[in-house]
Amino acid sequence: QVQLVESGGGLVQAGDSLRLSCILSGDTFTRYSMAWFRQTPGQQREFVVGISVSNGNTRSADFVKGRFTMSRDDLKNTVDLQMNGLKPDDTAIYFCAADSRWGAVFLSPNYWTYWGQGTQVTVSS
Repeated sequence: QVQLVESGGGLVQAGDSLRLSCILSGDTFTRYSMAWFRQTPGQQREFVVGISVSNGNTRSADFVKGRFTMSRDDLKNTVDLQMNGLKPDDTAIYFCAADSRWGAVFLSPNYWTYWGQGTQVTVSS
């Protein structure tokens, strides 16, 4: 059974940085494309950034380009999300997602099979 566990959330001020981590267990990590999504109350889950397992390319939402960077460590079975220049609008629960069915990174959460429990990120102004 695949499990994803996120860590690293917290309360920061606008302009600060934060690093989230997600570890996958229960299967071979290198089979999975990985992604980060975020969600605020009453809103749909929103794609942030993802890494394709087939070619290692990343795909980012327009609102995070230049600020957020995703990386993966195949030896540690982890993906990290480095978030710089945080804004109050970045406040959300951040979720790690994984899927082994396709090599591409899809923006819709419907294409992702496994999800972590989420970690809260709060950015104060």
